[in-house]
Amino acid sequence: MGRITASRETLKPDPRYKSILASKFINCLMQDGKKTTAQEVFYGAMDELKKRVPDEEPIDVFTQAVENVKPHVEVRSKRVGGAAYQVPMQVNRTRQQSLAIRWLLLAVREKKGRPAHLKLADELYSAYNREGTAYTRRENVHRMADANKAFSHFAW
Repeated sequence: MGRITASRETLKPDPRYKSILASKFINCLMQDGKKTTAQEVFYGAMDELKKRVPDEEPIDVFTQAVENVKPHVEVRSKRVGGAAYQVPMQVNRTRQQSLAIRWLLLAVREKKGRPAHLKLADELYSAYNREGTAYTRRENVHRMADANKAFSHFAW
């Protein structure tokens, strides 16, 4: 089983932007229970985004970045007879959001040598512009689903 995060019902909006999505992101960013450190990194990235996109609110840039990274279809393994097929399936909303957050954080953690808030700001800015590591991963998932369209009749 993976890491346990706060459920939708108990999740409180973040203090600065009053956003549930930002609160969820901060919780996923948090390591070893250090929430204030995670908040400093997130809000530092938001301040950096404010400098890069002055005409937009940073929370809107963040929301759009997460929206751009969300996958709509993914492949799932399905055993039929003796063979396992990669079957393309629709992704529900909560899984879309959790995958987008996970991919953004993976992209940030892969980069080395710079402060975390700058790496996060870079990745969010890239995702906002439909580029970067997390967006590439989404495109790869979509491409894989498109390539396996022939097995879509196994989705039941």
